[in-house]
Amino acid sequence: MKSNRQQNAVHIKSQIRILAIDDSPLIHEKVMIIGAFFRGGEQLDGILRGEITRDGMDSTDVLIRMINNSKFHTQIRVILLDGVTYAGFNPVDITNLFKETGIPVISFMRSCPNLGKIRLALLNIPDSEKRMEIIQRAGKIFKIDQDNPVFFQVSGIDRQSAVKIIRMTSTHSNIPEPLRVAHLIATGLVLGESKGKA
Repeated sequence: MKSNRQQNAVHIKSQIRILAIDDSPLIHEKVMIIGAFFRGGEQLDGILRGEITRDGMDSTDVLIRMINNSKFHTQIRVILLDGVTYAGFNPVDITNLFKETGIPVISFMRSCPNLGKIRLALLNIPDSEKRMEIIQRAGKIFKIDQDNPVFFQVSGIDRQSAVKIIRMTSTHSNIPEPLRVAHLIATGLVLGESKGKA
């Protein structure tokens, strides 16, 4: 499913519908991913679930199918990811994710990734160059200056709109609430209780 939306055509309101996606702990070969469907940073309205392969190459395709087949698809205005790698080093192509869902993507990060260290880590994994290419395709890394700076990358949405969404949804910490909840649910389902920070 392709979209003709412009890169910055996102109408932002306090109850903007956001799908935030995080993965569960790396216990098994198949890793659960959870999508938390939120109204802004306040209200959880639904849950999506999928599975991707640990250190695999299937995360982009799984996310596209999970989102496009969801009853929430037409309501989602922004996809919010926890970085661009899931289940270890299973990279998400955020450009293709936007293209195939028609929904702008924000990849949120608590710290600025060290691409040199990532490249070294990938040397021990098959298709290392292809993985690195997907990671780099996410584009420029932007910073939000605050007491605890955070970082993000975008596809299908402009920088200013992304900053506004991140700040508006970070209601209880410097992490957007939809991502925090997705993390808690994914961790709790796999470990029996939620542990650690999102």
